[in-house]
Amino acid sequence: MRVGVGSRNPVKISAVEAVFDGLETTPERISIESVAIDSGVAEQPFGEAETIKGAENRARRSVSEYDIGIGLEGGVAEVPGSDGLYLIMWAAVTDGEMVGRGAGPRLQLPDSVARRIRDGEELGPVMDDLLGESDVAKKQGAAGALTGGIIDRQEALEHAVAGALAPFVTEFY
Repeated sequence: MRVGVGSRNPVKISAVEAVFDGLETTPERISIESVAIDSGVAEQPFGEAETIKGAENRARRSVSEYDIGIGLEGGVAEVPGSDGLYLIMWAAVTDGEMVGRGAGPRLQLPDSVARRIRDGEELGPVMDDLLGESDVAKKQGAAGALTGGIIDRQEALEHAVAGALAPFVTEFY
């Protein structure tokens, strides 16, 4: 089975590989390939709908040459019933017909970070600035920094991918 992941981000690719490595049954050899795909949404998706759309666009645009296309998108959103702005993650999986969707954890952003995002900055560069590092999004991610390493971006994305893959690996859907 050939799996196309609509991203060149190594953390996203590693998350997909980890999920497939964890499958209890694998019907055949799996080849996972990274594909440069435009999400079709803003560089900093805002809200659940835009973040989901980015993940779905990446999955649909990568499936044309593969058996399964996977898209992952990180965004920020306000969560009803809660104050502040949250980091969110969504994944979509498609075989060209069926689409599965799954979400990762939601992590409240510190007020200083949320203000900068609301002022138009992207989370990745804001976290780089805050941590004095570069390419945080390709390493621990905001998830790792905000949880003191309890989880990192890869682990958070793995949950989203596993949820999106569920309709393809069980008969419950």
